[in-house]
Amino acid sequence: MPSRTPRTLMIALTALTTLSAASLLAAGPSAAEPAPRPTAAAADWDTDRAAAAHAADPGAVTASGSENAGTAPGLAFDGDGATRWSSQFADDAWIRVDLGTVLRIDRVVLDWEAAYGKRYVLEASRDGTGWTPFYTETAGTGGSVTAHTYPQEVTGRYVRMRGVERATPYGYSLYSFRVYGGEPAPASATRANLALHHPAYSNFYQHAGNSPAFVTDGGRPDDLKADATRWSSDWNADRWVSVDLGATSVIDTVDLYWEAAYAVDYQLQVSDDNSTWRTVYQPSAAEVAARRADVKSPADAVGRHDSVRLPQPATGRYVRMLGKERRSFHNPAPATAQFGYSLYEFQVWGTGGSAAAAYPALPGEQSGTYRTAFFDDFTGAGLDRSKWRVVRTGQEMGPVNGESQAYVDSTDTVRTENGSLVLRARYCKGCTRAGDGTYDFTSGRIDTHTRFDFTYGRVSARMRLPVGDGFWPAFWLLGSDVDDPSVSWPASGETDIMENIGYEDWTSSALHGPGYSADGNIGARQTYPDGGRADQWHTYAVEWTPTGMRFFVDDRLVQETTRNKLESTRGQWVFGHHQYVILNLALGGAYPAGWNKVTTPYWGLPRSSVDRIAGGGVQAEVDWVRVEQKG
Repeated sequence: MPSRTPRTLMIALTALTTLSAASLLAAGPSAAEPAPRPTAAAADWDTDRAAAAHAADPGAVTASGSENAGTAPGLAFDGDGATRWSSQFADDAWIRVDLGTVLRIDRVVLDWEAAYGKRYVLEASRDGTGWTPFYTETAGTGGSVTAHTYPQEVTGRYVRMRGVERATPYGYSLYSFRVYGGEPAPASATRANLALHHPAYSNFYQHAGNSPAFVTDGGRPDDLKADATRWSSDWNADRWVSVDLGATSVIDTVDLYWEAAYAVDYQLQVSDDNSTWRTVYQPSAAEVAARRADVKSPADAVGRHDSVRLPQPATGRYVRMLGKERRSFHNPAPATAQFGYSLYEFQVWGTGGSAAAAYPALPGEQSGTYRTAFFDDFTGAGLDRSKWRVVRTGQEMGPVNGESQAYVDSTDTVRTENGSLVLRARYCKGCTRAGDGTYDFTSGRIDTHTRFDFTYGRVSARMRLPVGDGFWPAFWLLGSDVDDPSVSWPASGETDIMENIGYEDWTSSALHGPGYSADGNIGARQTYPDGGRADQWHTYAVEWTPTGMRFFVDDRLVQETTRNKLESTRGQWVFGHHQYVILNLALGGAYPAGWNKVTTPYWGLPRSSVDRIAGGGVQAEVDWVRVEQKG
C-alpha cells in the first residue's frame, strides 16, 4: 500500500495570511473601455497574445498610473526583459491589456521586478467593465509567476493585474505581463478542427504545466520531441484525455500528435453526455505489436503523429483518447521503464461544434453549520474497533520510507490508558517477523478506513508527542482510493495535519498530490509560540472545504492553501473525494533522516533514541479525535 513518502517541508511553502475573500475580490478601479480597434492578426501557436495586442496598437495597454515616464505601462508588453512598468506608490494600482478579441485564456505569466505584489488578483473581462477573478495571490514572493487557468472557465478580451497590497514601499513593478490563449473554434458547416481552444479534460495529469488544456492550444513542436505545451498523465496505463466540441458533431478524422511517451494501444471514443462512451477506433493487433516493438531510450525516442480516419463518421459532442498500454523505454538498458502518456495536440475534424463550450463552474463553499460526525475520547477499556482499524505491517500495508518499525496489533503498541490513546514504540533485536522482513522495533498505527470515510469537514485532535531524534508521530488523512491500482498514491491525495520528527519546538503540515508530492509537497512548518513544546498537549486541526485547506495549531492558522492557487501553480486538486483519519508513530526513515542526517545504527534514528525506546516510555498520546461536517 502506498503510504508515507519522504518530504522536506521547507519546499513549496504556501502558508498564507488570513484574509477576507471579499476584500480581495471586490471590484477595483477600471478605465473606460477604449474605442473598438481592429483585431490583431491571427496569432501563431503559443504566442504571447498581450505582446501581439500591444504591438498592433500601443493603446491596448492602460494602467492606473506610472512611477515616471521611463516606466510606462507598455514597457511590460514590449518583449524586452530589461524594461518595466512601475506603478504609482499605491496598493490599489492596476495594469490591463486589451487583447482585441475574446479569447479562451490558458495562462498568464508575470515577471516581477524587486517591487512585487504581496497580494493581488488576476481578472478577465469581456467588456472592460465587469471583471471576473481567476487567480488570487495572498502571499506573493515575486520572481516569475505562471498562473494556469485550468480547470476554470476563463474567457475575455481584457486581462488585468489588480494590486491589493504591495510587498515594498514602492509601486508594483513588472518586467513582463504575458497572456496565452486563443479563439475557440466556432460552429462550422464545413470540415474544420472543432477542438481548437475548446475545453479538455483528463482523469489525472502530472502537474499544472502538463494539464489537458494544452492539447487544444493549436500547435506542437515540429520534431515532436521538445518539451513544449503538452498534456502528460501520471504513470498509469488507465488514463484518458477528452475534448468538448460544444455541440453534437459529425466527426471523420482525429489527429493525435504524441510526444515520445505515446500510447501503444488506445481507443478513440465519442459520447453525447460525457458519461456513456462508444468506441469508434482501436489500432489493430498488428499495429499494436509494431508500436510495442519500438523501444528506445528516452534520449533517442521521438513522438509520432496518428492521423486516424474513422471507418465511418461518428456522431457525438465529446471525443476522448482512452489509453490501454504505455510505450516502453530502455532507461538504461536492459531495464524497461514506462512513463505516462504525453500528447501535444488533439485535433477533431468534422462539422458541427460550438464556440459556447465551457468548463463547468468549480464547487463553492458549503452552507450550513458544523456538527460532530465522528468523535472518540478513548475512555473505554480498550480501542473501539467499530471506529478504528489497527494497521499491521505485512497485512494492511508494507514497509515505507525506510522506517525501522513494524506496525503490530498488540496492547504493547496500541492501547487506551488514563482516558487517552497511547501509541508506544518497543525495541527487541530481531524479534518481530512481519511480511517479508524482520524488525527490531514495533509501534502502533490506527485508521478509520472502512469505518468512517468522509469528504470535507473540520478534523482535529489533541495530542502530546515524544521528543527525540527520529521519533515520527503523525496525524493525517489519506484518500480512500489509495489501494485502487488505477489511482494509487499520490493521485489519491494526502493531507498531513501534523507531523513531528522529534524536534521539541516545531511540527509541520502538508498536502500531497500529482505535481506536489514527496519532497515537492505543499507544506509549512510551525514553531510553537512562547516556548511551547511538542511534548505538551496541543490541538492540531485542518478545515477541509471544496475551496481549500486551512491548518491550525491551538486555533492559530499555520497554513492555508486554496484550491485556486494549488491548481493554478502546482497541479490537480485531488481532495474532492473521501479520505480517512490516520494516527501513527513511526521510527526513523526518510523525513527524520533528511533533517538529523543520522545513518547509523538506523536511518534517521541515532543510538540515543534507540536506547530511549529500549528503556520504555517513548509514546504518542491522543486525548481525543473529532470530525465535524456541515449539514
